[in-house]
Amino acid sequence: MATALAELLEEHPVVASVVDEAGLRAVLRSDCRIVFLLYGSVLDLPDIVQRLKDDGRVVLVNVDLLDGFAGKEVVVRYVKERTAADGILSSKAFMVRAARELGLFAVHRFFLIDSLSYHNLAPQVRRSQRDCVEILPGCMPRVISWVVADIGVPLIAGGLVCDRDDVFAALKAGACAIASSNRDVWAM
Repeated sequence: MATALAELLEEHPVVASVVDEAGLRAVLRSDCRIVFLLYGSVLDLPDIVQRLKDDGRVVLVNVDLLDGFAGKEVVVRYVKERTAADGILSSKAFMVRAARELGLFAVHRFFLIDSLSYHNLAPQVRRSQRDCVEILPGCMPRVISWVVADIGVPLIAGGLVCDRDDVFAALKAGACAIASSNRDVWAM
């Protein structure tokens, strides 16, 4: 069953991963509608999110990368109550569950570094109550196809997606979208 986030990703399959202020300025000049915000602090997060929202973007905040926050569920509550963000990304299942409980979009991120991390992915996905899964690196079409077959959840390929060939290989392998900080990829 498609979630609202999966439907958005189907319409806008290139997600801009923004890692700094220069990336923020660049994404505001781009056509990317969905933004993964990978930087910010307790002090500036509400303003950064608002700049993106004022420009009509769908914003998901990586709560694992925020400065000044601890890895606790209260961070998700802060994002919900103090920003206009649409959702969060996290590699922690409890953070993803907390986001869903608060009505936020939730993307569960996985770093696939070996067969152990691959084999642990499906059980974690079942427990996290996520909208989508993001796997990193996203430049592994063979692995993307395995994961898509295993989890039955919309999958975003992120990290090291560097060019047109990477984008099309990931989408052909079954990813519903790609996420990249590469501005050339945003322009596709």
